Amino acid sequence: MRPEIARPEISSVSPVAAIVGGEFQVRGQRFFQDDRPVIRFGKVRAPLIVGSDSYLMVRVPEDATVGELIVESSSQEQTSYTCGIGIQIADSLHPVSNPAIDAFGTVFTTFSGSRGQKTPVSIYRIDHSYESKPFVSELMNPTGLAFDDEGSLYVSSRLDGIVYKVTPSGSMTQWVEGMGVATGLAFDAAGNLFVGDRSGTIFKISPDRQIYVYATMEQSVSAYHLAFNAEGDLFVTGPTTSSYDAVYRINSRGEVSPFFRGLGRPQGLAFDVDNNLYVAGSLRGRKGIVKIDPAGNAELFVSGPNIVGLAFSPTRAMVVATTNAIYRVDVDVRGMMVR
Repeated sequence: MRPEIARPEISSVSPVAAIVGGEFQVRGQRFFQDDRPVIRFGKVRAPLIVGSDSYLMVRVPEDATVGELIVESSSQEQTSYTCGIGIQIADSLHPVSNPAIDAFGTVFTTFSGSRGQKTPVSIYRIDHSYESKPFVSELMNPTGLAFDDEGSLYVSSRLDGIVYKVTPSGSMTQWVEGMGVATGLAFDAAGNLFVGDRSGTIFKISPDRQIYVYATMEQSVSAYHLAFNAEGDLFVTGPTTSSYDAVYRINSRGEVSPFFRGLGRPQGLAFDVDNNLYVAGSLRGRKGIVKIDPAGNAELFVSGPNIVGLAFSPTRAMVVATTNAIYRVDVDVRGMMVR
């Protein structure tokens, strides 16, 4: 006589959210009884990567759009748990850093291309209905994006070392040149623009376009990514050949110190209003977006492959950029206002 099959129970799911290809760790009890459980997101069946009676690792499948994670036994006893699933809002892109979001919640991202590649569209604008429209053309290898207080978008080109200024109507002019391999951009509270030259220099450019060397760092194999915290310290990532890279903090005197070490290929980064830092990279082999609190405690916050950047929208969602797509993830986090 077969033993009675009890209902599975889920006690916790981590991380908070995932995009397609990301993985959730599920803890609980009675997952494996007389047979392998069936895992679904809504009605879409999900691959089970690792499983035991009290632990599952589940991958988010291509068609998952519903955040209801269901674990079902062979007797059809089931339990569910609500988790966050990122929704793809644009594809056929090539971001290499954070997207940028204007005051109205419109998302801007790039088709950066390989070095020296000329693409039909350089920057796309994604509206509230998730329609992607060309915004800028004739700009080769757009890399970093940042808005000023007047709503103009600044774009770095890693090809020619020029930072361009783009008006809200899409009119583009050269703003400053000579920035080396220009990558990450960030404004401080005084309106100074900081530019990361991945060969080893952080430049500071005043509103009247005076150029200063703000700090020097180890060169990056891909790019520098920049973000300011509430205290005015500049945080920088720049992947190297190491698998144990750091996030660096640069104070107002241009002094560089490690803030957190232990990330694999850290890239785009952003702060929330509580001064928590979110970084695209990997932590202990798990890829996605890592949350680091002000004390330096780190945890995986969003799971997913090929993530290069992120930004927070006015609706408290996180906009995530992969190497070819943009996702919206509803995480209920208020991002720090980015100039």
